[in-house]
Amino acid sequence: MSAASAHAFGAPLDLPLVVGVDGSEPSLRAVDWAADEAALRGASLRLVYASLWERYEGVSPAAGTEEPSEELMAEDVVGAAERRAHRRQPGVKVFTDVLPEEPEYALTRESRSALLLVLGRRGRSGMAEALLGSVSVAVAGHAHCPVIVLPANQAGRARPPAQGRIVLGVGDSPAGSAAVRFAAEESLLRGVPLEAVRAWRRRHPYEPHAHPPTADGPARPQERQAMDLVEQALHDSPARPGARHRTVEGRAQDVLPAAAHGADLLVVGARRRRGHFGQQLGRVAQGVLHHADCPVAVVPEPV
Repeated sequence: MSAASAHAFGAPLDLPLVVGVDGSEPSLRAVDWAADEAALRGASLRLVYASLWERYEGVSPAAGTEEPSEELMAEDVVGAAERRAHRRQPGVKVFTDVLPEEPEYALTRESRSALLLVLGRRGRSGMAEALLGSVSVAVAGHAHCPVIVLPANQAGRARPPAQGRIVLGVGDSPAGSAAVRFAAEESLLRGVPLEAVRAWRRRHPYEPHAHPPTADGPARPQERQAMDLVEQALHDSPARPGARHRTVEGRAQDVLPAAAHGADLLVVGARRRRGHFGQQLGRVAQGVLHHADCPVAVVPEPV
């Protein structure tokens, strides 16, 4: 995040990028990605392993006795992640911590003093989807800073290719949106175009294609409203020249992952809603986290 983005979120510029690590290959690729991001921003990196091993292994042993086996394993995990980050970006300062807590709670607390929180997503098996739901979605639903979730196929590269782009999913209230500011600043930081996308749907499923577009633009009210929202989102944003925008018919949770195929980053806002189980992400943010094949940034919007 650039200086402008950090101030937009009220965050000091010396905050670290925090990565949740657990020794898995997805979390190690997240370390690679975050190390590149830290170098790009001139920030430090904080690697955090969180697990409730004390619940399963009892109270920590007295001084002079052996440490619990999982605590030793956790220290090995963060040590390996630290070495990997140093190899990736020798100039980035790296700090580590092992926390005897549930990952969701520990990482959400870490987000209070983080520039970004980076998590790796596992594969698409049923168990992996459950893990994603229990950690990544939970953290994204409560975090105080932008959360970046990397797909299972992420190659660990944060720096964009020659034809890179940032894709912004435009929400219902783009004026003053934290997600719009974040996406625009990311396009400037990386030197790549910003593409703003808004999904729209017909009011009635069987609404006929009776009204062709006019010279002034789309004919359907829903499509015109979508175009207005996209234009509003880009009107005052500090995006690089050449920002693109488009509207696509369909559900946002289907449209956005398809539109962001191969992108450097897909950015969506998170307006948390309160349900039976506390704060939760909306269906759009959950959908793109599960299905996008590029990194997804979930940016908390002010209530």
